[in-house]
Amino acid sequence: MPQRRFAYRPHVLATLLALHAMGAYAQTTGGSSADPAAPAAPATTLSTVNVNASADASAEGLPEAYAGGQVARGGRVGILGNQDYMATPFSSTNYTSELIQDQQAQSVADVLLNDPSVRTARGFGNFQELYVVRGFPVYSDDVAYNGLYGMLPRQYISSEFFERVEVFRGANTFLNGAAPGGSGIGGAINLLPKRAPNEPLNRVGFGIQTGGQKSLQFDLARRFGPDDSLGIRLYGTRRDGGTGVRGEDRELSAMGVGLDWRSSRARLSADVGYQNNDLRNGRPSVTPGANLPIPRAPDASSNFAQPWTYSKERNLFATVRGEYDITDNVTAWAAGGVRRGSESNSLANPTVTNAAGDTTAYRFDNHREDRISTGEIGLRAKLRTGSVGHTLVASVATYNGRERNAYAFSDFGGFASNLYSPINVAAPVANALVGGSLTDPVQTNKVETRSFAIADTLSFFDDRALLTIGARRQTIEQNAYNVNTGFQESSYDKSKTSPVAGIVFKLTPATSLYGNYIEGLVRGDVAPTTTPGGLVVTNGGQIFSPYKSKQKEIGVKYDGGRIGGNLAFFQTDKPITAFERTGAFAVYGPYGEQRNRGLELSVFGQPVRGVRVLGGLTLLDAEQTKTQDGITNGKDAIGVAKRQFNLGAEWDIPGVNNLAVNARMVYTSKQYADAANTQSVPSWTRFDLGARYLMDIGNNRTLTMRARVDNLFDKNYWASVGGYPGSGYLVLGAPRTFMLTGTIDF
Repeated sequence: MPQRRFAYRPHVLATLLALHAMGAYAQTTGGSSADPAAPAAPATTLSTVNVNASADASAEGLPEAYAGGQVARGGRVGILGNQDYMATPFSSTNYTSELIQDQQAQSVADVLLNDPSVRTARGFGNFQELYVVRGFPVYSDDVAYNGLYGMLPRQYISSEFFERVEVFRGANTFLNGAAPGGSGIGGAINLLPKRAPNEPLNRVGFGIQTGGQKSLQFDLARRFGPDDSLGIRLYGTRRDGGTGVRGEDRELSAMGVGLDWRSSRARLSADVGYQNNDLRNGRPSVTPGANLPIPRAPDASSNFAQPWTYSKERNLFATVRGEYDITDNVTAWAAGGVRRGSESNSLANPTVTNAAGDTTAYRFDNHREDRISTGEIGLRAKLRTGSVGHTLVASVATYNGRERNAYAFSDFGGFASNLYSPINVAAPVANALVGGSLTDPVQTNKVETRSFAIADTLSFFDDRALLTIGARRQTIEQNAYNVNTGFQESSYDKSKTSPVAGIVFKLTPATSLYGNYIEGLVRGDVAPTTTPGGLVVTNGGQIFSPYKSKQKEIGVKYDGGRIGGNLAFFQTDKPITAFERTGAFAVYGPYGEQRNRGLELSVFGQPVRGVRVLGGLTLLDAEQTKTQDGITNGKDAIGVAKRQFNLGAEWDIPGVNNLAVNARMVYTSKQYADAANTQSVPSWTRFDLGARYLMDIGNNRTLTMRARVDNLFDKNYWASVGGYPGSGYLVLGAPRTFMLTGTIDF
């Protein structure tokens, strides 16, 4: 099992007394930012505790942290299992629990602020976190939990539930299967659950931030039995209060338990999680008016939400994963999970109507219930044929998702307000257009996927060259039902094969060259009967096969021991649907295309003692290469910046034991909000600062205090454009936000 190191160090008595008065609970896993091989923190007389933590059921356990402790040496590469980053023909970054805790991250989006290839947007019309990787969306529905799709809350995922955040860049259908939500062309995100370390863990925590939001956390773990073979970890958090946005209020409760057991040949792990997330008066997205310039970003702390709007979400989920070594060279695995989720919303997203920032909006209520089940089984074997090594893998996976939904709209004539001088109105009655019953919705959608994958990784020249070849046969079935009657209205059942080929050549012990060809797959559409302009579609009702995206990538990876990095050049071609006109008729199909071509540079590690760096650069050209009637050929895709730059650094202050400061810069260049590229959002740069201090408070207790200010200069900016294909709605960046948290280990 890999080792993660943290030191028990100092504390402030006054803060401890304040914590005692609040009746604290605990927060996430963590540790110092020390390099496991060479501690970055100044020397101290305090003892050090070695912790072995495994988030999956593999014999190898988690890949160890890289120098500096902010990222890991590797992570899960789909059905290929855990891989060292130097030995895989793909690009990925795996963020550790140290980074998550030291940066006081509260959600997946907070962690991904460190990634130059990722930007966060929102789902269409709601508060769902959506992640844009290499210019393509990854819906939160399609974020995996320990390798399984559909297990996590859809709108917002609390950081309490994960030990690591693994970001895979690029198409990945062969590795992970087609994402059930229909995204993932540009990458994948996998969250690893928490496990009990070898040493007992007793941690409580507290926090407060701008707007008055307070938090309490607990994190407890023990190992039992012969050789500590059984581990139990129990954790939870409670957050309640305002945010930096005026009038916005969030109430969140999250709790989970992680179990693991291991013997000489078998390993099992299981997780159960519960989250209740209630956002009131949340600041909504803004739709720019057609043929109008993008409005100036309002004050970052202002709120143009209606006071009666809200978004509530409750989820309960459970997963299990196991491995068994049939022989020393053959391992079988199985995994499965279920989730039950419910969401209800009352929303009113404004649309800008003129250059003065006047808006119109209407009320939209909806209620959704999800019932998800998923599973996979697989076999992995190692053998040799002469001088060639083989790692063979075969896997069968299935996913079943059932959705109940109902909605209600108010009069589409709407009500007036203004971005810069909001006007509160009484909640209009939502009875102009009603679909189903909000108190008892019927099933409206069912998605089932089934797939079989097989691959072989061949090793040559004493493992200096690794060649991976394989394919996945994927079936996607979808049925849509009438929102009022529950009767089936359309059905879809199509299959496709997705191949992969990748090669890694270890040029030197510190340098690897790699290349890959891999495809992405999303479900196809059903042709409509008419166009938006009223033309008859001659192939209305036709069901199209899943849409295949093709990715080609080459790159070089570097591992200098203390500093590492990756340079990648890639191109992804994605089909997009369009109409082809012939007189008064039209044909619908995947006749359009978007091509995303780019360069990525990532850097991480501890170049000198006491200094840790993390960052990179993404240059991206997302071009509409084929569009309806060629109208927007050559234009940039909506919401994709040409340049994204991230740089973070942390420094242990010389002469002051256990004190570290950190800073981060995030830059995003101009983005377009429409396909014709007539509406653009200016570039923006954000600066964040933080500090942490560890103190020994006696009786084997340690306090870690962390302070942070995000958006240091309180910049007003539109943080994202669109995210949902074809939409150009805007999300205002968060205001300057101060955070203070403390954790006590005892």
